Amino acid sequence: MLRLDGAAPWRPDGHWQRMDAATAGLDAPFAALSLEALAHNARSMVARAAGTPLRIATKSVRSRGVLEAVLRQPGFRGVLAATLPEGLWLSATVDDVLVGYPTVDRAALRALAADERALERVTFMVDSLEHLDVIDAAAPGHPPMRIALELDASFALGPVRAGVRRSPVRDPASIGALAEAVVARRGFTLVGLMAYEAQVAGVQDARRRGLAPPMMLRVMQRMSVAELRERRASAVEAVRRVVPLEFVNGGGTGSIELTAADPAVTEIGAGSGLFGPHLFDGYRRFSPAPALAFALPVVRRPGRGCVTLLGGGWIASGPHGPDRQPVVAWPEGLRIDPQEGAGEVQTPVLGAAADRLALGDRVWLRHAKAGEPCERTEALHVVSGDQVVDIIPTYRGEGRKLL
Repeated sequence: MLRLDGAAPWRPDGHWQRMDAATAGLDAPFAALSLEALAHNARSMVARAAGTPLRIATKSVRSRGVLEAVLRQPGFRGVLAATLPEGLWLSATVDDVLVGYPTVDRAALRALAADERALERVTFMVDSLEHLDVIDAAAPGHPPMRIALELDASFALGPVRAGVRRSPVRDPASIGALAEAVVARRGFTLVGLMAYEAQVAGVQDARRRGLAPPMMLRVMQRMSVAELRERRASAVEAVRRVVPLEFVNGGGTGSIELTAADPAVTEIGAGSGLFGPHLFDGYRRFSPAPALAFALPVVRRPGRGCVTLLGGGWIASGPHGPDRQPVVAWPEGLRIDPQEGAGEVQTPVLGAAADRLALGDRVWLRHAKAGEPCERTEALHVVSGDQVVDIIPTYRGEGRKLL
């Protein structure tokens, strides 16, 4: 069983050398997780939340053993799953599962209706009466199911829009009316509300994003935080006039302290900060440790200043661009060849350090997004100090997948 309590303080100096030495007996490719860095990141997230409970976003972890280890730490409560099948699976060991996206999975809905324990532990999202119609059609006469509503938390200023396209419900009056309609429907128990401010939580404020310089991003985020604080409070009030709420979920890793300052929010969904992928290097308010990384073997030497790695095309989801590629973490002085990029079966890396690498040596890379490497690996090799102390299966290693 993976345990974070008692982990030594994380030390950035020598981190990659310790990871490499501890895993020297493993054949790459493989993924490794620093126990000290993971514990450091978990403590940092709790400190930033300042007393507001954190719900772990499972898509950013994708390892049940890691989820359970973090949930044992003070300050964390429940998980934020991505799909209903995932939520049902996790509910066997986790007693508080919020599925953050609506479902149209008929088999999963029938399974939920037949699972008394899951009915008590799993809450899932709707943002329209059409979602209720799908549920009723999939599982006619189903017992009461726990429901949460989602409020659109994107920021709009005239024709300019920032955020993600999720719920169509934006204003307090609309979500109040939806709450009334849900409560009036037999077979549904409304218990929560969610509003995810992706334009703050998932956008680095110290790096350029597209054509927008960091200063412009910070101005947008300040305006968005102020606007959402007022609108979310009104939306929560509108729903609470209809039914008591068990929770109001908001935020993400990049906005923990800002979301925690909103009195309407009772919990924060966050997960990426546990692994510290490189897309989270560009925030001014916090700097996570690079807890998770993957190692690729050197298999060719095409010429001076260049070696070729096996595999490596672990491109992150989202808008296409250089920031979605992995980055070389160690040895220092290497970069991915921009003409070829991270490839399906090979990834050339360039730099003077390449001439010091022998065939079979490893190059360590960091993924752009947190949990996605777990879709490509069956296990995380847990490193503490200079040795591997545990091997934790990923979802894939347990025969599962996220999507």
